[in-house]
Amino acid sequence: MALNHTYDVRLLQQETTVGAGVQVLLLALLGAVIGMGTAGWLTGLAFALGTWAVLTRAVLRSRLPSFGPANRVTLGRSILVGGVTALVADSFESAPPVTLFVGLTAVALILDGVDGKVARRTGTATALGARFDMEVDAFLILVLSVYVSMSLGPWVLLIGTMRYVFVAAARLLPWLNGQLPPSTARKAVAAFQGIALLVAASGLLPHGAAVGLIALALGSLVWSFGRDVRWLRITHDRSVREPADPAVRKPAELSAGR
Repeated sequence: MALNHTYDVRLLQQETTVGAGVQVLLLALLGAVIGMGTAGWLTGLAFALGTWAVLTRAVLRSRLPSFGPANRVTLGRSILVGGVTALVADSFESAPPVTLFVGLTAVALILDGVDGKVARRTGTATALGARFDMEVDAFLILVLSVYVSMSLGPWVLLIGTMRYVFVAAARLLPWLNGQLPPSTARKAVAAFQGIALLVAASGLLPHGAAVGLIALALGSLVWSFGRDVRWLRITHDRSVREPADPAVRKPAELSAGR
């Protein structure tokens, strides 16, 4: 049994290591195509190293029997997000080619709807997969908001930082960690953030139209978070009055997940 466990551990480590290797290859390709500067390289390598370290630790702690096809899709999406992150960092020195930037981002956003379906169809949905998916989504939105804020203003950063503010607030207010019910509206709002930021980043819209689109995206996000916070508060107050069985209480998942 110990031998099988050792084999599984090595196989899981190989999956995350291959992902980091592919990330470096993508950075090398981007460097060859656009002549990426120091900021882009350092940021991209930091992303690759950070993702490898965090994911490897999480995978080993989860004791998964295998990495799974859905996690491979999410890992591929995370590699694309690493490339987008490097391009955004490099944009502080020189603007990236719009076609390349939009292409990488669009594929990453499209794949967001693939990993969950793969997980359900293959019966490989896990808590780790849902969290991995959620963190990749959140980081892509943060990076896109940084890029768009350079042309529309720092207020755009509210879109990318709102989820992280919520996580920080949950450390002070434990009731924010309550279980949220599935919501099609929440999924739609999350998807709209990425689409709106990508359209604004592409430069296809006039400045005023881009501002209006991002303001609409921010407004929908505030509404979505506000609705969830209200639901969590009401549920918490109700549980205080009528204590629930601790065994059925679970941590919140604030994304489409899987």
